Amino acid sequence: MERVLEPSASVGPVARFRALGRWWRMLIGLVAGAVLTLGHAPVDLPWGFFLAVPIMVWLVAAAETWRQAAWAGWSVAFGYFVTGLHWLGHAFLVDAEKFALLMPLGVAGLPAFLGLFWALAFALAWRFWPRGGVAQVPALAAWLMLAELARGHVLTGFPWALPAYAWTETPLLQAASWAGPYGLSLIVLLLAGWPLVAMAARRWAVAGATLAVFAALWAWGMARVPEAPQNLEGQPLIRIVQPNAPQHMKWDPQHAPVFYRRLLAHSAEPAESVSGRPDLILWPEMAVTFPVADYPEAAAQIAEAAAGAPVILGSFHPERSGPETEWLNALVTVIPDGTIGPRYDKHHLVPFGEYMPMKEVMSAIGLQQLAQHGGLSAGTGPAALSVAGLPRFAATVCYEMIFPHQIIGPGPRPDWILTITNDAWFGGFAGPQQHLAQAKFRAVEQGLPVARAANTGISTILDSYGRMQAQLSLHRDGYLDQRLPPAGPKTIYSFSGNFPALLACGLLIFVTIRNNSRRNAFDNCDAR
Repeated sequence: MERVLEPSASVGPVARFRALGRWWRMLIGLVAGAVLTLGHAPVDLPWGFFLAVPIMVWLVAAAETWRQAAWAGWSVAFGYFVTGLHWLGHAFLVDAEKFALLMPLGVAGLPAFLGLFWALAFALAWRFWPRGGVAQVPALAAWLMLAELARGHVLTGFPWALPAYAWTETPLLQAASWAGPYGLSLIVLLLAGWPLVAMAARRWAVAGATLAVFAALWAWGMARVPEAPQNLEGQPLIRIVQPNAPQHMKWDPQHAPVFYRRLLAHSAEPAESVSGRPDLILWPEMAVTFPVADYPEAAAQIAEAAAGAPVILGSFHPERSGPETEWLNALVTVIPDGTIGPRYDKHHLVPFGEYMPMKEVMSAIGLQQLAQHGGLSAGTGPAALSVAGLPRFAATVCYEMIFPHQIIGPGPRPDWILTITNDAWFGGFAGPQQHLAQAKFRAVEQGLPVARAANTGISTILDSYGRMQAQLSLHRDGYLDQRLPPAGPKTIYSFSGNFPALLACGLLIFVTIRNNSRRNAFDNCDAR
C-alpha cells in the first residue's frame, strides 16, 4: 500500500526527509531517539522533545509505505531505548564470567524488542494519516501512547522511560496528580510536537496557542507546590540506613558480615535530632543475606540495635508447604521484642532476574546460563501494612515502583508509600537516578509521601509533591533521620488511574480515522 502524495508533501520538511532516502531517515530516527533520552535523568534536558517529536511526525509523513513508517518508528525507539537503558549492561557484569557474553541481549536485544511497539504505532499512524501537519501530531501521539500502554502491560510489562519521565525535574511533574504518567506523556508529545510542525505549515496561531498552553501548565505546576514548609509536628521520625554494599561483594562470605555490622552500627547511632530516637528504622532490599525469620538470634540483635524502634528490612523468606520450600523476596518487620511482625512479599518479579519465563525454551536455544538463574516465587499482590505506632503504608519492593497501577492495593487509602530497593544492579549513573524519578512520579500521582531505602543509593524521603526532604547520595554508607511529611489530598489519578489517558488516545484515534474516511470518500468522488 502506498500513499498518494499531497501537494504539501512536495515542499517543506517532509519533502526534504523523503529526498534523503530510507536509510538516512532511519539514521535521523536513531538520533531523534537519543535526543529524547537527554530529557531523562541524569541529564534532565527535556527541551530536545521540541525538535525530536516534530522529526518523528515528519518521518511518518515522508514514508511511502507502512513498512517504511514502521522502520522509522523502530529506529526512533531503538535510539531512545538503547541510550536510555544502557545501564542494563551493568547487571551482566556483576557476575561477568557467567553472564558477560549475554550482555547484548539486554543492551541491544531489549531495545530492539521494545522498538516493535513503536514500529506498530508508526505504521498505524501512517495508515490513518491525516492531511495537514497540525492534525498529524495528535494522530502519532495517540497511537504512540497506546503502544506505551501496551509496553507497560504486555508480558508483565516494562514501563521504564515513559516520555513523561523526561519532565520529572520540571513543574510539569505536578500534572501527574491528575494525568498520571501515560496521560502526561500524551500531553508532552502534543505540546512538544505542535509548535515546530505548526510553524512549518505556517499555522502561527496553533504554534502560539500550544506554547501558551505549555506555559500555563508550567505555571500551574509551580503554583501547586506550596512555598511554606510543611508542618511535621507529630509526624513519625524515620531513619533510613544505607549500607553501600556493591553487588559483586554483597553475597561474598568475607564481605557480607561487614555490611551487616554496618547496618547494625548505623541503626544504633544516637539521633541527630533533639526529637529523640527514630520511630522506625528502614533497611534496603535484601539487606541481609540470610532469611531473618529463620534466625531469631539475628532478629534479636537487630532489635537491640534499633533500641525500641521497629526495623523494616528486605530479606529472603521461606514459605514451607510440605516437603517443598518456596522462596520469596520479602519486606520483613522486626518488632522491638525481636520477633517477626508484618511481612509483605514482592508480587511483581523481575523476568530473567528473579524468575525465568520459558525456561525450557531458553535451554533449548542454548541460553542455559539464563535458564538456571532466578527461582523466586511471587507474592499475592499489592498490599498495605500496619505496624504498631506508625501510619498505615503501601509496601513495594524495588522493581514494583515502576508500575503506577500496582502501588496501592485494595482497602483504605494508606498514609504513605514505603519502598526498599537494591539499585546496585543498575550501576552508578543513569539507572538509579531514573528509578528515583519514577518514585517521584508515584508520590505525586497518589498524593502520598515516599520513604525509599536503597542499598547503594539514592535513599530519600519524598513529600507528596515529589520533593526530596533529605537524601543519601550514591555510593556512600550512612543514615538519615527525617520526619515523614503528611499525606496530601487524594488526587484525581488515585481513583481514575490510566482510564482517562486511554480514553483520550481512543478519542483522538477515532477522530483521525473518521476524518481519514471522509477524506477518502471525497477523494473518490473527485476521481469520478
